[in-house]
Amino acid sequence: MGRVPLGLTAAVVVLAFGIALMPSVRAQAPAPAPASDGVSIDQGIAYLLMLVALVLTYLIHPLDASSPYKLF
Repeated sequence: MGRVPLGLTAAVVVLAFGIALMPSVRAQAPAPAPASDGVSIDQGIAYLLMLVALVLTYLIHPLDASSPYKLF
């Protein structure tokens, strides 16, 4: 295999550094995370309330005398 001339190697290195220093090629900083507007908090509270309602439904339902099913 032949040797690569020093001039060609230098040209490739200079070209690579030139491209890397171009503003359009540089990576931009990531965008900041959006501020919470409370939607996720409201949704969490809603899920919690639905879970409480489900548990209460299964705990109160066996108190119904006409039901043949007993939880406890």
